[in-house]
Amino acid sequence: MDESLSPGLGTSGNDEAAQCAESVETALRLGYRHVDTAQMYDNEAAVGEGVANAAVDREDVFVATKIHPDNLAPADVRSTFEESLDRLGTDYVDLLYVHWPMSAYDAAETLAVFDELYADGRAANVGVSNFSPDLLAEAVDLLDAPVFANQFECHPFLQQDEWRAACEEHGVMPVAYCPIAQGEVVGHPVLESIADDHDATAAQVSLAWLDAKGVVPIPKATGEPHLRENWHARDLELSDGAVARIDDIEREERLIDPDAAPWNR
Repeated sequence: MDESLSPGLGTSGNDEAAQCAESVETALRLGYRHVDTAQMYDNEAAVGEGVANAAVDREDVFVATKIHPDNLAPADVRSTFEESLDRLGTDYVDLLYVHWPMSAYDAAETLAVFDELYADGRAANVGVSNFSPDLLAEAVDLLDAPVFANQFECHPFLQQDEWRAACEEHGVMPVAYCPIAQGEVVGHPVLESIADDHDATAAQVSLAWLDAKGVVPIPKATGEPHLRENWHARDLELSDGAVARIDDIEREERLIDPDAAPWNR
């Protein structure tokens, strides 16, 4: 795992332009170098503004965006990706994802265009999001470009053993959204106990557990205190015993669960 990518900054729901731009700029000042957005989030322009305003060279920032599932027909991938680049104020992205394998997604046709964008350099890397192990294997087989990442929900209450194993099998980086379970890790007795042992917070423990599993978390945050808290989770090293205690949490809860998701078919 590239340590410079962990943690990244998730921006889902941060769609108030001025606040989003300020959050991105602040995160980069604190040390973050990985910023995640999507067409679906309606904030690419604000993310691009934050990157441009930061005192960090563009080539040192890893910018990821995702093609909306309604835009996954080949012509729409091409045209809407151009619009994403315009909004972001850049001529390339570091990672371009298929956001969900649903709606207009056709594996062979959609992924062929991702290969085009990778070959011409406008997508330095390509990835997938919410791809089950079988869909990930299909994408790996169809793409000429290496699959850089699979982004999916992952946290101590949805540990995704099979999905993480599939990523390891194919040499794909797992990226976790909802890495602190939308704040629900706070108050959990196991996570709070481990946090107390490390003079940390339960959110930091959740992020550190993902790091120990080789998963890159992209927690959402806006204000500087929260951004700083998440960033310093990288300083927390959990013992094998602490990791095992989290592994043994029996609670299982999926927070993002659209009807058309692959696990609901």
